[in-house]
Amino acid sequence: MVWGTSSGAGKSWLATALCRSAARRGIAVRPFKAQNMSNNARVVAGLDGRGAEIGAAQYFQALAAGVEPTVDMNPVLLKPERDTASQVVVHGRVDAALGRMGWRERSATLAIAARASLQRLAGTCELVVIEGAGSPAEINLAPQDYVNLGTARQARELGVFDSLLVTDIDRGGAFAHLYGTWALLPDDLRGSLRGFVLNRFRGDPALLEPGPRDLQRLTSVPLAGVIPMVRDHGLPDEDGLFDAGNPDAPKAGRLRIAVACGPHISNLDEFEPLRRMPGVQLAWARSVAELHGADWIVLPGSKQVSGDLAWLRRHGLDAAIVRHAAAGGAVLGICGGLHMLGESLVDLQGHDGEAGFDGAGLGLLPLATRYERDKRVRRSTLRFGRTSSAWAPWSGLEATGYEIHCGVTLPHPDLPPASVALRDDLGEAIGWQHGNVLGVHAHGLFESPALLRAMWGATAPALGDTFDRLADLVDGHLDRGLLDRLLSRAG
Repeated sequence: MVWGTSSGAGKSWLATALCRSAARRGIAVRPFKAQNMSNNARVVAGLDGRGAEIGAAQYFQALAAGVEPTVDMNPVLLKPERDTASQVVVHGRVDAALGRMGWRERSATLAIAARASLQRLAGTCELVVIEGAGSPAEINLAPQDYVNLGTARQARELGVFDSLLVTDIDRGGAFAHLYGTWALLPDDLRGSLRGFVLNRFRGDPALLEPGPRDLQRLTSVPLAGVIPMVRDHGLPDEDGLFDAGNPDAPKAGRLRIAVACGPHISNLDEFEPLRRMPGVQLAWARSVAELHGADWIVLPGSKQVSGDLAWLRRHGLDAAIVRHAAAGGAVLGICGGLHMLGESLVDLQGHDGEAGFDGAGLGLLPLATRYERDKRVRRSTLRFGRTSSAWAPWSGLEATGYEIHCGVTLPHPDLPPASVALRDDLGEAIGWQHGNVLGVHAHGLFESPALLRAMWGATAPALGDTFDRLADLVDGHLDRGLLDRLLSRAG
């Protein structure tokens, strides 16, 4: 199990790296996280074989392990809709009743789902790499913490159980974070700690002494390794914006793509390939000034479209996007972004997050969207029709993608129709174009080598190479003997 001293300490990438390192050793390994809180989700097969959702981090960890992702790898997914509420997804399906309950009240039910998944998963492999959530030392939450403490105790029942504790030394206070977390761990779990990991270190490791030695004297836990600062490890961040505020972000390239980032943005991980494309500069825009000079403006997915649309208007981005389109600039809307591009949006029951919304979109596509209770969650093969203008390179191409939305979008009955640009494998229209404005319901287009090559004549680095680089990091910087023991068939 990979625990962290806080969110953002490096649990996700370290768990991914351990999955890859184990797989390269010939170990049948599976990832697991009892509960994820993220609006970055992927579509996998549910327990009934139909499309279901899990967090993107476990999806990528499964790929690193060389196995098909399943809902048992992330049985509970919380998708924040606002500061005080989240949509609750259990085994890939929304459970509205649990979503209306308080966190403590629903934890027992969620724990049962998580235990069932770990039990099934452990029976399919030789090793499970478990990612913790936040910190295991949140003593105010400990009685209900099935994600860290409950999972650890169940894993101990199932077989040999070991844990690592990772901290982000670049934030400062790393030794205090490690010692404090160790001290607050329950007595029955503290002994599972096999090593501390210092992540994102820059400088001379010799300067760390006598810190590691003193920490081991206090805790009897050795320093398992020091991971150097790697600014571009190739995995998207689980939450938030990668490269936000990073002074080393890519300089201006051949094509500047600005992604308008409202407060409820989702599925940002699908833009990671663009960030790594030669000749492309990817920028996150939260002001009109940050849209300036963009060749493309992208409206991404949203967990609450009405809220993000209102945010665009409060900050004047709506008018800037309309001006950009009127001047011939390319605009792409994905999922919730597609809904915003239309003429109208209706959500009287609050299926998108806030009840009572019935308003106008940006009016750049002659479409109307109505939100319904049932969410469409599926993977499919996509085929572009005859596209033109900025999107001409994608004309007639096929790609794979996925849909996660409760909005039903149709041509507006009172307006001339836009041309259908994209259909799924059922032949249904899921994308429309008008001039340089394109809106699609499908996520994952930029993960298609064929679409990247058609648009830019190049592709992003392969995911397999990214996983191998991460595995090389842990193989080269964690104690080799400890790593051999942790990743062996016998634990």
